[in-house]
Amino acid sequence: MDFSTDRPRILIIDDEPANLKVMREVLGNQYRMSFAKSGEAALALLEKDLPQLILLDIMMPDMNGFDVCQRIKNKASTSHIPIIFVTALDDESDEFKGFELGAVDYITKPISPAIVRARVKTHLSLVQAEQLKQAHVDLVQRLGRAAEYKDTDTGEHIIRMSQYSKVLALALGMPEQQAELLRQAAPMHDVGKIGIPDAILLKPGRLTGEEFEYMKKHAAIGAQILANSPSPLLQLAHKLAIEHHEKWDGSGYPNGIRGEDISIEGRIVAVADVFDALTSKRPYKEAWSVEKTVQHMQAQAGAHFDPALIELFVKNLDDIIAIKNANQES
Repeated sequence: MDFSTDRPRILIIDDEPANLKVMREVLGNQYRMSFAKSGEAALALLEKDLPQLILLDIMMPDMNGFDVCQRIKNKASTSHIPIIFVTALDDESDEFKGFELGAVDYITKPISPAIVRARVKTHLSLVQAEQLKQAHVDLVQRLGRAAEYKDTDTGEHIIRMSQYSKVLALALGMPEQQAELLRQAAPMHDVGKIGIPDAILLKPGRLTGEEFEYMKKHAAIGAQILANSPSPLLQLAHKLAIEHHEKWDGSGYPNGIRGEDISIEGRIVAVADVFDALTSKRPYKEAWSVEKTVQHMQAQAGAHFDPALIELFVKNLDDIIAIKNANQES
């Protein structure tokens, strides 16, 4: 069985054939190799096949390495590819310029084979780690969308409410990284609906008392699905699943916690979720207008919702409406 196609591909860009030969000898046994003797040739290759890593010489005729790097980083389809400059230039200003353009490392010639192999291995490991992280986030969001399709036949709700959540988090002063983690976790808040029978979940009229009690189980079901993960993303998703129906005055479910005993992330998602649910059509209701919804939520500040978050929500309503309009259900 041939596993050679699973090896990472590296593109070497250098106008000197001798340098390309050296790189083939240093790396060819471990990786798939592509070679280009000019910037234009390299850009043409990138149209056909994307490598996981690029080793780029600076001193080349017609288009130098800095120009090539800038062209690669300015294009959406190639901007993610890490670039290591391999060059005889050892001036600090050249190195700084390379990093400023987006390079991840800088190796000086004449090269040390051991150093080249070590740097390449390190940066490919970082690429694989980032790909794994993105796959993890993507899977979480797709599972959230699967639960949402069961309820509404559309995944737009989780896109909107997760973006609303990030707007509120940033307005509150939450660091960008934490706010982005909240946006990524929010789609899983209703994953427990997978465990609710369609006869209840899709009922076109008002639920009976017994049916509503069963519907409320989705918070605990979601928490069970997401429990005990070492992943910070899934830990936050677990928190949102169990808390997004708790209320500021303690009258929510499943645990009846109140006020700041509810995490700030849970309080944010409660606001974002209710706004989008009320302004969206459901099997049991027509969509409310934004004006009616905002009035209702303001009336519920201090009861259902954290009053400070409702105030922030209203202040950022233009951004919320822009997200809503950009992600309408088809």
